[in-house]
Amino acid sequence: MLRGRVRLLGLVRKSQDAPKLRGAGIVPIVGDLDDFRTLSRLSASPYAVLHFAPPPGEGRDDPRTRKLLAALAKSGSIPQRFVYVSTSGVYGDCGGAQVSESRARRAQTARAKRRVAAEDRIREWAARHGVTATILRVPGIYASTRLPVDRIRQQTPVLTPEDDVYTNHIHADDLARATVAALFRGRRNRAYNVTDDAQMKMGSWFDAVADAFKLPRPPRVSWEAAEARIAPQLLSFMSESRRLANARMKRELRVRLRHPTPQPLLDEIARRDPRRQLALPL
Repeated sequence: MLRGRVRLLGLVRKSQDAPKLRGAGIVPIVGDLDDFRTLSRLSASPYAVLHFAPPPGEGRDDPRTRKLLAALAKSGSIPQRFVYVSTSGVYGDCGGAQVSESRARRAQTARAKRRVAAEDRIREWAARHGVTATILRVPGIYASTRLPVDRIRQQTPVLTPEDDVYTNHIHADDLARATVAALFRGRRNRAYNVTDDAQMKMGSWFDAVADAFKLPRPPRVSWEAAEARIAPQLLSFMSESRRLANARMKRELRVRLRHPTPQPLLDEIARRDPRRQLALPL
């Protein structure tokens, strides 16, 4: 979407991965967000920075974001705009309520708390340097090659309807479009929920994917049974329920969803040859 419109540079951890970026029209810069010494090459004075790197898998802070911001400031490469892809997990469990960006963040998991730390650090840094920082709070990302088929094949349980939680999704292409929109239209120090229009419970989502791939639906279990049968990290996703509002995204970023719900994609998959669809790289 950006190629041909702007000059693109991309941070890549390993030099052997640089050809992948060149093939996409991106000038590679070799550097590792876990090693501040390697970030000295960030001196291209970019118009904008798109920051997609997740925090490390442990700790309370996000040292990768801290090192990136420090490297940009040290080299004098202060961008005019900064877009950060965060997570909707910063809201924590909302009991199934409708959630707008004005809702207080009450992250419950360690990974979501690291995202809160990153958001706060970016906002403070951007205010200090006069940068327009935009934060995109993103739920589950899906695409034709990014669906929970393996989990369904393994028959990992989902919750019974009375215990089930609301989950939110965004198609990868719509997320890309929202990111580009935020790059040019995002307001200063502003957060946006980037989500589609569907309001599905988690069990219904897995049932729909199973039906599309003509697989048995996952078994339903109570919350008490889930605590005994499901891995803690996966269980943590099943303990938070919220319905993200996307009105601000549509109004201010002017994003028109090409995938308002996942169902058209799942219907398309269902029409394919089952032998071909099960061979997809999922």
